Amino acid sequence: MQSNVTTLEVSKYICAADELGRTSGLHITMGDDFEEYVEITSKLPGKSPTYPSFRPDCSDLPPGKAFWIVGRDREGRVAHVQAMRLDHLSNTNLAEHLGSLKAWFADPNLKAGVNSSSRCNAPSARSITGLVAYQGDIWLREDFRGCRLSTVVGRIAFGLAWAKWSPDFIYALVAGWHIEKGVVDRYGYRHREPHGSVLHLPAHGIDDDDWIVWLTREELLTKLSRTSRSQVLGDSTLPAAESLVTGQHRTTLT
Repeated sequence: MQSNVTTLEVSKYICAADELGRTSGLHITMGDDFEEYVEITSKLPGKSPTYPSFRPDCSDLPPGKAFWIVGRDREGRVAHVQAMRLDHLSNTNLAEHLGSLKAWFADPNLKAGVNSSSRCNAPSARSITGLVAYQGDIWLREDFRGCRLSTVVGRIAFGLAWAKWSPDFIYALVAGWHIEKGVVDRYGYRHREPHGSVLHLPAHGIDDDDWIVWLTREELLTKLSRTSRSQVLGDSTLPAAESLVTGQHRTTLT
């Protein structure tokens, strides 16, 4: 296991992925002001509204706990967004965290709305604990899809998450068709289980039954030890990645 990945290696990894994105016309920036992020995402045609997980009126998203990534084309127009947050689950586990609605609301009693419910039926989620990073709200503009950029933007996020937090796990919540079409594999997640998030938020127009996909700390370290252009992108003979549209908390792996 690559348990001793250095800051320099992670920097090379992020830079290699960023260079590939620029080669494809995608220029990446990041930030931690989620008022600004929601203002950006609310103006993107075809993107579902950002879920409460990454809305500052619903969740606690201080600097250091969460960040966002925005990719713009050569004309400066937004072509990609995604966000990550860190949850400290040392005294609980991901199944309980999701079931309590605290994955989406700082105070579910005040913000979730009437008749809201959430449950996690994925057995492995009870073993996901410690420092847990959540990746979501992923969107890629239609004209950038089919260029294997899912690998690039996903790995940039993985690298930044490690550099900032060194988490024990990274997970996402995705619709079943992302599993069926193999998009999750191309995005980099190794594990998956159904019914990871059965979420009903009528006040927010949300009714989901998503898979949970995740990486362990050691699996993330193994990915970060690959620093060359070809390793970041993956085998060039792989089919082009398909769009995973992230609805609010749901992740659209592109």
